[in-house]
Amino acid sequence: MDEMRDRTYLGRMKKLVSLAAVAAACLAVAPSAGAITFGQLDGNTHPNVGGLFADWDPTVPGPDFLCTGTLISPTVFLTASHCTAFLTSVGVAPDAVFVSFDPDVANDDGSVRTGAQQLPGTYHTHPRFGPHFGDGDAHDIAVVVLDSPYNGAIPASLPTLNELAVKKSLLGSQYTAVGYGDVREIKQTGANALFFDGQRRFVAQTLTGLTKIWLKMTMNPLKDSGGTCFGDSGGPHFAGTGSQTYPGEVVALTVGGDGACRSTDVDYRLDTASARDFLGEFVNLP
Repeated sequence: MDEMRDRTYLGRMKKLVSLAAVAAACLAVAPSAGAITFGQLDGNTHPNVGGLFADWDPTVPGPDFLCTGTLISPTVFLTASHCTAFLTSVGVAPDAVFVSFDPDVANDDGSVRTGAQQLPGTYHTHPRFGPHFGDGDAHDIAVVVLDSPYNGAIPASLPTLNELAVKKSLLGSQYTAVGYGDVREIKQTGANALFFDGQRRFVAQTLTGLTKIWLKMTMNPLKDSGGTCFGDSGGPHFAGTGSQTYPGEVVALTVGGDGACRSTDVDYRLDTASARDFLGEFVNLP
């Protein structure tokens, strides 16, 4: 099965739980995704994309990086439910998290970098997250409501209802993924193929598949394509490429892909009635 791509899956990082335990905790409803491969350092290109932290790993002192997300209002940070559901499963209280929008947020062990901003908030997991509702929708969407408004970046906008209608004309269109996760800069696989440095990166991707719930993007390095990897879960896929992606319209969340981070991204659409029903509890919708 495709891998959940949050930081809890990284073999090189000291872990709190086994892969099996994480899969069970996250309900394994869909493949999930992490860091940027064959991308570029972001710097301040997407200052509304941040990292989610909590003290979930007792072997690393202090808060630990977990997932990526996007500011969609001055007080609302959008991320993935499998990230917040994992925190619940290991006993992290909803109000024991923080977000950082620094372009360089974590050390190579996942601990928060000295001097990085820490914006406290409370996470809210989608109440229907999981495979057991039988509606074909993973509901892999969550938010962190910040304690205070953050005015250091312009929030991203959201798509309108059914903006990404399932139609062939969208195939081949381009999107931009942003995240802090694992990095690949070589085409070979193996233990040294991926590394983590806690820096925000971005990459352009091409849409290859579209369903009522998911966007699918190519990320084949043999075709000079990049994509997401472990740690990018919850991060945005912005419509288009280049300067138009800030503040940008975030149309889908990074949640899934293959375990080697070299084939396909699977991303949760934000224009569906289901996603909008959840988001409408926290922000004004277009």
